[in-house]
Amino acid sequence: MSKEVLTPNEVAELLGVSPVTVRQWAQKGLIQARTTPGGHRRFTREAVIDFARRMAMVLPEGFIAVPGTRVLIVDDDRQFNGMLVALFKQKYPSVEVEYAYDGFEAGRQVLRFKPTLVLLDIMMPGMDGVDVCRSLKADEASRSARVIAMTGHPTRELEQRVISAGAERLLKKPFSTDELLAACGLSETETEQRGDGYVRGI
Repeated sequence: MSKEVLTPNEVAELLGVSPVTVRQWAQKGLIQARTTPGGHRRFTREAVIDFARRMAMVLPEGFIAVPGTRVLIVDDDRQFNGMLVALFKQKYPSVEVEYAYDGFEAGRQVLRFKPTLVLLDIMMPGMDGVDVCRSLKADEASRSARVIAMTGHPTRELEQRVISAGAERLLKKPFSTDELLAACGLSETETEQRGDGYVRGI
């Protein structure tokens, strides 16, 4: 299923519950819903993925990693960047992956590649990742891209700045493979974890 807007019946089928249950979740504000001019509820793909992640519910892999998903990894640590690229290519062959090592290159890749998801290291030489995130969300061509921020030096203040700039969350390095994939709205089902299951970086 590749639709971007779903009906209660379609969400119910994805989550293995009744449409009535989905409507009750929406009434309680547990899952974000839009209302059509005719009074019908509709759910975006992002809202369903976010709800499933919060409720620890499993979505079909074909729904989560749909063809057309494009991930841009922005991190100046080339080894770490390469590890993330390899991780996505191994686990989700249908997902397109590109990378950048600095803010200037990231800007060029955004224009050319048009990512649907950006993994953005916040602290890179000569670049303020918060400003990059804010720029992505201010540009009509890239504002729809989801942004997951990353840092090895998290603080509460930095997290608040990143979220205010438009990122969905701030991941603390090192993070587990499960944590990364869950933040991206993915799940580890295609291959087994290697080693301790952590993706390390600076």
